[in-house]
Amino acid sequence: MPDTPARTAAPESGTRPVDALLRRALADVRSSRAPGLAPYVPEHPFPWSGAGLPLAGDEARPGAGPGAGGRAAIDLDRVLRLSLAVPSGTPGRLRPVPSAGALHPVRAHLLTGPGCSLPPGRYAYDPRTHRALPRGPAPDGIPPGALVVLTVTASRTVAHYGHRAWPLLLLDTGHAAAALALAGPRAADALVCLDADAALLSAAAGLPATPDRPDAWPGSDPELPLAVVGLTPVGVGVGVTAGLPATLCAWAGVPPHAGTPSPRPGAETALPRELVATRHLLHHIAASPELPGGTWHPATRPGPVTDKTLQARRSAPPDDLNHPPGEDRLNRLLATAGTARPDGPAWTAAVGGGAPALYAKAPGSRGRLDLRASGDARPTLAHWAAGQQWIGGAGAVFLAHGCPGDAPPAVVRTCHLAAGYAAGAVQAHATALGLRSRPIGSWQQADLGAALGEAPGRDWIVHGLAVGAPPPPGRVAPGFVRHPPTAETPPAPTPPVTSTPAAPATEPGEEERP
Repeated sequence: MPDTPARTAAPESGTRPVDALLRRALADVRSSRAPGLAPYVPEHPFPWSGAGLPLAGDEARPGAGPGAGGRAAIDLDRVLRLSLAVPSGTPGRLRPVPSAGALHPVRAHLLTGPGCSLPPGRYAYDPRTHRALPRGPAPDGIPPGALVVLTVTASRTVAHYGHRAWPLLLLDTGHAAAALALAGPRAADALVCLDADAALLSAAAGLPATPDRPDAWPGSDPELPLAVVGLTPVGVGVGVTAGLPATLCAWAGVPPHAGTPSPRPGAETALPRELVATRHLLHHIAASPELPGGTWHPATRPGPVTDKTLQARRSAPPDDLNHPPGEDRLNRLLATAGTARPDGPAWTAAVGGGAPALYAKAPGSRGRLDLRASGDARPTLAHWAAGQQWIGGAGAVFLAHGCPGDAPPAVVRTCHLAAGYAAGAVQAHATALGLRSRPIGSWQQADLGAALGEAPGRDWIVHGLAVGAPPPPGRVAPGFVRHPPTAETPPAPTPPVTSTPAAPATEPGEEERP
């Protein structure tokens, strides 16, 4: 696995200027304005018709290339079963990623070369049937391995979350990318790109170039590409791994020969304003013409994480999260959060128990935590997270923070995607350590930097993950009772809230998922 990320050429003209559209959208999503009521939007069926192909993880296929026992080096059956597939025996809406049981916005398009358990070609992946729908051939001379382009459909998420939907779509894509990378075969290198140009990703996946304009495929639910994961067999050479941007460009040069989605009745009707705005904004911030092939970082799997861990991870009920994880496990999880993505936001943990405090990982330290603030910050976090009162009793709340209010589009995109990615890695690691967890996606007025006495508007919470240890054997988890800070332990700084109305209390399960 390479020690440094693979890059395309650096932009010549610098980063794109901050624009008023994104600045207003950031300010709005971070404000106390509650989403308006919207009509129910049913879950859309998988848009590509046909029986599809089995992913055939245990079979050798023509063009699969060498692997252990003659099998393909990249077993897509296993990778997708452990990451994006709907598990058998469930009602069909539960996935082993944090949008499990929620709105399923993320879709995957498989671009396979030699060395995979699918013949070389372009496919749409159906997570319900766990099959691949052929959508065209592979380019000539494509190197071994697979690319997985991740897209989102925004309509159901917008119907539920309104103007708060677009950051949640980015977070959920980051979680899906982490799930894929963690499920990568031992015999393959996994690299993740969160900043490739949306137009290039659309072309590579055989999708319309302007997904925010649905007239290209009338009657379909547009897909907005946001990230891509690469799986390359070990031993094929650093040149192939470093050439993933070129591989992406090769796929973009092959037009789709099949697989136009089936029209969805009613999709031609007038679209809600917030849905149009969300699609346009995501398409806008995912454009990266200065660095089209993006930056690719190698993925690592935390040591204790196994296939069994990946199958077991779930979003736990709030009542299962009341016990602090302990210093050693807190330290290990903060290390995973901070190293999952070198381009990601900073991480801090608010811990409950007898001595509540805010901790960060000490720079360059393997076993030491930095105390950022003493006192109980969790009630403030509950207020910031759409009024979810259960957060005030969580054992620990991991916080991804950064993304200034005037951040350029590329920073906003990468920060949210990387936060979701790191939270996905932490959730898997926590599961391996016997802990329970629950993502917290929606945050309002959550200016952590200002609350800690730093410059306002520079250090916002963009994602969270509540983590709790199981209660001791034979004991029933008690209800949470907040302990007032002692004279020796001053409370954590609390932002002023008297000038703005408090966010309405939210029932568990409404706002916590990305």
